[in-house]
Amino acid sequence: MTNDRTSPHPANEGDGADLEFRPSAEFSVSPDGPRDVAIVFLGASMVAGVGDPKGQGWVTRVVGRTSHPDLELTAYNLGVRGQTSGDVLARWHTECPPRWKDRGEKRLVVSVGANDIASGVTLARHRLNLANILDEAASNGVSTFVVSPPPSSDPAFNDKLGVLVESQADVCSRRSVPFVDCYRPLLGHDQWRSELAASRDGHHPGQAGYGLIAWLVLHNGWNEWLRI
Repeated sequence: MTNDRTSPHPANEGDGADLEFRPSAEFSVSPDGPRDVAIVFLGASMVAGVGDPKGQGWVTRVVGRTSHPDLELTAYNLGVRGQTSGDVLARWHTECPPRWKDRGEKRLVVSVGANDIASGVTLARHRLNLANILDEAASNGVSTFVVSPPPSSDPAFNDKLGVLVESQADVCSRRSVPFVDCYRPLLGHDQWRSELAASRDGHHPGQAGYGLIAWLVLHNGWNEWLRI
């Protein structure tokens, strides 16, 4: 396996078997007292909640419904509009560590991909970028969770997005990383389609649409991943 992001063979990013998440000395689940957990949400406009008039997006909704008497949670939203998986890969090394400093548990949620299609990033390169993030995180004692992009209102775009989401699921499966598919459940969902029809660009939903994404995240392994 290679973590070289300039690899001439990006499709062969490896199966991740030797880089499964292993808690480092800096990652600990304390049996006594509240667990000190820092979660960084990394991605593009959907992570940032663009289009939500309430300014919450799905991230704030998920965090707001994540509670446990033994959990002290600090969440950081690092969504930047327009970014590709390559942009996210390039900046996570510098932006995430300060948020994890002195925290007991380091966790990373990644949600990216639609801009790769819009920017012409190849599927092979997208796979490699995502694989590198997950592998580097695992080797540094960071537990990861991946959320796929949801569908847009453009059928041609969705055809490409469906293939990308399948690829993301495969990359995560090879590494035993929890993965939430937001594409298929929302593709023919009436409320989701209504949200996109009312949006300015056919990609970013409003308040109800982000609520649907939050529901999918919360009901597809979120609490299990956090061990609550």
